[in-house]
Formats: sequence, C-alpha cells, structure tokens
Amino acid sequence: MGNLSESAEKTGTAVGAFNINNLEVLQAVVAAAEKLNLSAIIQTTPKAIEYCGLSEIYAMVMAAINQAKVPLVLHLDHGNSFEIVEACLKIGYRSVMFDGSKLPFGENVSETKKVVELAKKFDAFVEGEIGVIAKGEEGERSNRQFTDPETAAEFVQQTGVDSLAISIGNTHGAPVGEKIDIELLKKINSAVEIPLVMHGSSGLSDDDLLAAIENGIRKINIDTRLKQAFRFGISEEIADKNLDIRDVLSDAREDVEVVVEKYLQIFNQERTTNISNN
Repeated sequence: MGNLSESAEKTGTAVGAFNINNLEVLQAVVAAAEKLNLSAIIQTTPKAIEYCGLSEIYAMVMAAINQAKVPLVLHLDHGNSFEIVEACLKIGYRSVMFDGSKLPFGENVSETKKVVELAKKFDAFVEGEIGVIAKGEEGERSNRQFTDPETAAEFVQQTGVDSLAISIGNTHGAPVGEKIDIELLKKINSAVEIPLVMHGSSGLSDDDLLAAIENGIRKINIDTRLKQAFRFGISEEIADKNLDIRDVLSDAREDVEVVVEKYLQIFNQERTTNISNN
C-alpha cells in the first residue's frame, strides 16, 4: 500500500480502492486493472468478512492478487475494532484501516495508536479517520462532522498513521447532490503531510473527483456504484429461465468491470494518457 501511495503522490493521481463481497466483483476489479495496466486496492469490510468468512475471503483475494498481471493490494476497510484488525493482520493483510471516527478524539487517538503499534510488528500500512461521514459504511445515519485541519494534523502526529480518511462532504451511498468542500480539502492538505483518503465517493461528479485528486486525495474508495452495477446486471437476465446462473453472474461481472474501468481512468488520467501514447 505504501508503494502505491508514494507513486500516486509523485504522479498527482489517486489509487482506486474497490470493495468486494464475492468472486464476481473481485474478478471484475482485477480484469479492469489488468486491461488498463493500472494498480488498484481490493477492499473488504467487516461485513464482507462476516458474510464470506475471513479465511475464505482472504484466500480468494490473495489467489487473484498472486495471479494478477498488475500490482494489487488487499486492504481492510472500516475496521471497527482492534480485534478485527488484529485478526486480519495475523492472517496476512498488510494494509488495514481502523475507523474510530465516531469515538471522542482522545479515544480515537488511543485506539488508533494501538493499531499502529500492532501493525508495525507486521510491517503493515495503517489508515485512520478523523471527522464523521454523514452516512456510515453500511448505510446507518451519522451526525456528520467535517474534518478540522488542525485536529487532523494533531491526530496524525499523535497516532503515526500512514494515511488519513477525511470528511469534506463525501457520503456513503451515492446520495443525489453529493458535493465536497474543496476549500476545506485544501486546508487539510496543507496541514497534513501524509496521503489523504476519500470514502463515500460513488455519488460525486467526475469534476469533483478530479478536483479532489488535484488537491491531495491519493486514495478513493468506491463501493455503492459496484453494488448498483452488479444488481442491475443480475436484474437484466434473472427472469430468463433458459440462462444458467453462471451466465447471469457473468453479465453482472461485466457490468461491474465497466464501472471499475471508468473510475480507474478518472483516478489515473496522467497514467492512462501516458499508456495510450506509448
């Protein structure tokens, strides 16, 4: 993960981070990354781990990563307890997020610091979060708190995290009219020297995504658009009783691949331009 962040910083681009819950979405992410010859992050949330099983989802993702023709990283997204982070690190994850954003500042600092200290034993990368997004990762409502630049800088200094997820108007669930505060992002980027991360990006316009990258966002998470594409792909074919279920799932996988490809092109405009010119 560290190498991907460093590369994104040097090129002024962002690493695409895509949440997966099953084999077909995983295959779609890998296929899109290979098609464009771009790196990507494959993310699993605690809910995805609960659904698939930790050993099962880890084995599935690592098999895909080991066979992929481009660099891919497995990342724990929104780890909400020390225990889930520890379990992921022990099984082999080398990039984890601890989300203590809803905790009081002092508690968020102390819990995140514990995760950072544990991760060092595994030579693992840690993402923290400061500020609260209006809607949680699984859709639950939250009292949004935009990230304060000075608080963000203090949090980074006290915890030693490698990257920082922030709240600047981004919202999980792709709500209509989602908009980010670019001026606030500029202030946070000036105050914080580590890579910045944006969750809840599925509802943002292409222009907002590009503006975010231009002003310091180096990792962008996409989940809702993948779920929507997969659901649409299934709904198109599921009524046809003559189709094998594998054909239905394959069509859904192709729809997800198109979405991943689109986002990778947006996040890596400089790189995709270079590739097309070679």
